[in-house]
Amino acid sequence: MKRFFAAFILLVSAVCYAAGPSYKKPDVVTPQTWQTPAPWHAANPADSIPKGSWWTLFGDAELNQYEEHAIANNQTLKAAISRLAEARATARVTAAGLYPELDLGPSVSRERLSGNRPALGTQIAPTAPITYNLFTIPFTLNYEVDLFGHVRRSVEAANADAQASAADLENVRLMISSDLAADYFQLRELDAEIAVLEKAIAFQQQGLKLVNERHEGGAVSGLDVAQQQTVLDSSETQVYLLQQQRAQYEHALATLQGLPASGFKAPVRAMDALPPAIPLSLPSELLQRRPDIATAERQVAAGNARVGVARSAFYPSILLQGSGGVESVNISSLLNASSTLWSLGMSALEPLIAGGKLHAQLEFARAAYEENVSNYRESALVAFQQVEDALAGLNALSAASESQQRAVADAERSLSLANTRYTGGLVTYLDVITAEQQALTNERLATQLLGQRLVTSVYLVKALGGGWDSASIAAVGVKPSIKQALRQ
Repeated sequence: MKRFFAAFILLVSAVCYAAGPSYKKPDVVTPQTWQTPAPWHAANPADSIPKGSWWTLFGDAELNQYEEHAIANNQTLKAAISRLAEARATARVTAAGLYPELDLGPSVSRERLSGNRPALGTQIAPTAPITYNLFTIPFTLNYEVDLFGHVRRSVEAANADAQASAADLENVRLMISSDLAADYFQLRELDAEIAVLEKAIAFQQQGLKLVNERHEGGAVSGLDVAQQQTVLDSSETQVYLLQQQRAQYEHALATLQGLPASGFKAPVRAMDALPPAIPLSLPSELLQRRPDIATAERQVAAGNARVGVARSAFYPSILLQGSGGVESVNISSLLNASSTLWSLGMSALEPLIAGGKLHAQLEFARAAYEENVSNYRESALVAFQQVEDALAGLNALSAASESQQRAVADAERSLSLANTRYTGGLVTYLDVITAEQQALTNERLATQLLGQRLVTSVYLVKALGGGWDSASIAAVGVKPSIKQALRQ
């Protein structure tokens, strides 16, 4: 019987009218293809960024380990998971309005009536007090018939909010994993840059030994010694500064993994990774791949549903009410047929004058919807820009890296020639110092360019959505069901 009644209520709700506009996803101006020229091209259908674990593209076991820790322990991510649970619970609370509410309120009391109480109607005037027991088991039923879709539009909005929260969770996950990867490659670039400086310091120490020996032999003045000592001291200072930067990235990696900074150490090792080949989807597919765009689109859907909620307030609300149960002064007769009681009723409420409140609420809902549409379109434009920025950056950095490798080789040849000519007495030591500085500067720049290429590759994957697909949020939300109708 309960299941039949719940199914009947669901059927009634399904055939009722829902006020407000039906939802249609807003149009977005979308480019046909990416502006950046070759070597970037659209991916084949078989190509894709790994779903969920996009960082495996870089083939770095240490990075993979850090990412797994972050996904499991990052506190910002855990907060986003809790927000999704809150949104789902809110949707279930809203959906409860689709179903009738049945309450049970048993009571037991013992009462005494005054002997001087007034007589009612034709009753004989009381001459003595009366004491009696009263046993009651009442049931009450309340159900608002959703004729004009107020509850259904509210459920639609709550479901869209829950889906937006699910997309936001994926966006938080993408931001945390991409920030970690970017910080990781920044740290590796600093390790490589420190290694370049330490190699240069070893070379400069040999040079200082050489000029000291020549100075002691009277071949050169103390100026050469002072110049070389200055270069050496400057290089050591730069190492300290880079180590300070490295510590900051190390601390950031710890926090992203949900670890205290004081207890985490990232080992020093060479930067041996190269930017991977990243498959590109078409710009139109980006609208389905970016979780932040999905969040904005679901907010538009929620705003559209709230316009319907505001519109339904202009129509009458109908409330069905019923009560029943048993009541008796003796517990032994409580379940007798003569102890039953019941009542049925229906009420309707139609707003007539409300000081313009309903119109203002409708205007507010429509303005909020238009705001959400603008935010959605803006998020799409920003996404297109971020992909183009990353593609242009990778192209420029790739070309710059190739030319910089040639510059490093040229600087090393210049340093070798300067040392040979100085030993032969053909040039002053200032020429050697100048060549040393050029070699160090160019090698550091080559290292920085490789680090920037890796970080920009991370940003490209992030701009492409990290392999995510908005289809994953379709199942988030609640649907009318007999199971929920029969739950507390």
